[in-house]
Amino acid sequence: MSEDDIILSELADDELVLQMHDDLYDGLKEEIEEATRILLDRGWQPYEVLTEALVEGMRIVGEDFRDGILFVPEVLLSANAMKAGMFILRPLLVETGAPKLGKMVIGTVKGDIHDIGKNLVGMMMEGAGFDVIDLGINNPVENYLAAIEEHQPDIVGMSALLTTTMPYMKVVIDTMKEKGIRDDFVVLVGGAPLNEEFGKAVGADAYCRDAAVAVETAKEYMKRRHNQAQSA
Repeated sequence: MSEDDIILSELADDELVLQMHDDLYDGLKEEIEEATRILLDRGWQPYEVLTEALVEGMRIVGEDFRDGILFVPEVLLSANAMKAGMFILRPLLVETGAPKLGKMVIGTVKGDIHDIGKNLVGMMMEGAGFDVIDLGINNPVENYLAAIEEHQPDIVGMSALLTTTMPYMKVVIDTMKEKGIRDDFVVLVGGAPLNEEFGKAVGADAYCRDAAVAVETAKEYMKRRHNQAQSA
């Protein structure tokens, strides 16, 4: 059966969810929008559509990206398709007070205007069920501090693509230490010229080499925080 022959509204729920995984993988935005609306019309809860169709679909995309089967342009298409579904679900999720995995503030550091990697991390994190506040590019330390105060995130993410701007991450982390708030947040750093040693040297919790690793790392830290909170 070719793609043209598939009529989404005629698929049973479980088949439609699997088709959404395929359509996300292929970056088919309109199909994702249509299928999201079909499931909602059939009485699915927004949170169910998010987790079973979109988050699970993006998990498969993330794994293949991590394993080198998919590449950045393809993942951006998938993430854009996921965003189209999220656009429909977000107001409904807010109404129903659906649980979130956590909240992340993310931005490219001062002096750096690269944002493809950061955007990809933001979209993948959103696809995994996190609230994401994207500060954009060229962020001085004040922007991070203001966003931390306003949004009280669980995770602070910083990105840099230039060797000249990488050290600015340490400025942000050192300022958080001076203000006594460093230990309240998980700090993740990423970008092409970075590595694990650099992440340790600047005082980050973890260096994430790509968006898929960022999502896995963030989930792991949220799990730890949850367990600590329960045992406290």
